[in-house]
Amino acid sequence: MTPEQTVCDERWMRQALKLAESVLYITAPNPRVACLIVRDDQLLASGATQKAGGPHAEVMALRQAAEQGVAMAGTTVYVTLEPCSHHGRTPPCVDALIAASPARVVIAMGDPNPLVGGQGVARLRAAGIAVTTDICTEEALAVNPGFVARMTRKTPWTWLKLAASLDGRIALANGESQWITGPAARADGHHWRARSCVVLTGVGTVLADDPQMNVRHVKTTRAPIKAIVDTRFQVAGQARIFDGTPTWVFTCASNPEKTARLADRNVQVIELPAADGGVDLHAMMRWMGEHDVNEVHVEAGARLSGALVQTQCADELLVYMAPMLLGEGMGMATLKPLQQLTQAQRFEFMETVSLAPDMRIRARHIDHWKTLLQALQRSN
Repeated sequence: MTPEQTVCDERWMRQALKLAESVLYITAPNPRVACLIVRDDQLLASGATQKAGGPHAEVMALRQAAEQGVAMAGTTVYVTLEPCSHHGRTPPCVDALIAASPARVVIAMGDPNPLVGGQGVARLRAAGIAVTTDICTEEALAVNPGFVARMTRKTPWTWLKLAASLDGRIALANGESQWITGPAARADGHHWRARSCVVLTGVGTVLADDPQMNVRHVKTTRAPIKAIVDTRFQVAGQARIFDGTPTWVFTCASNPEKTARLADRNVQVIELPAADGGVDLHAMMRWMGEHDVNEVHVEAGARLSGALVQTQCADELLVYMAPMLLGEGMGMATLKPLQQLTQAQRFEFMETVSLAPDMRIRARHIDHWKTLLQALQRSN
């Protein structure tokens, strides 16, 4: 391709990725995907994946093209994920594209599913359709890190939401923490709850604060599952988090009678092995991966947050920093002391956003992100 063609492809792919972000809340466990149909540098039709079981992005775009009488001859189709080539809840999208016969298909990233990755591209090329891959791949991964993580490493992508002072305190020494950050930061946090598959907290937070852990500031038709890490199964049945919506309790303790009572409130108790005096967090992440969880949003105290970091289960940090100093108090994460700086887990800053008077800072684990990118490269 010429440099001009590459620039043009990147411009259209970024527009497609923006459309994919419009369905952040609804597609799980499917990925967020968008499709544009373009000819002569003009957008003719577009579509994004609908909720699980509904049509995928390519089908939505092709339907719109048909409704508007768009002829597919000579068109270029931009799609943010390799068209599926297998039967799932819906027929393969690659079949629909082959039937439409565009001149060219441009793909942001390959299908990370090791059982099907690359087959969509191969079938398009076999049908005589020109295919260009790896356009804005890392930006496409940023829209679907959880789906790629679940497909390649079998565990979800997990971020820790932390509200802290400038000196890194999430609460005063006496436990008071409401509110360190302001209304804008708290409302923004609900966006991250809404895009996740699971909102996870620890039993200490439930016992101390009795939170609801639901999505109240964002309109969404798909509420995330709520989950509690509760090693000794201490949570009370009347906790506000048990509001009748699906909730999981991860524990090492067996209490069939209590489990049966909670089941009446739509609570599933998952007994897991213990590790380091608590629930085996790796086993918990694997269990969630097996149950179609793409992204986990964690709002917990310093102990669980620290344990997730310590066990390499935390992929990203979502820190809401308030312009205040609290002095002695509770830190963001309880971590074991290191002997050398080379032992530190390294994160990279991705984004800073002003949520006056506070600031949102995102940082992701460098090695975890590289691993996902390498997995995508192998799938092509």
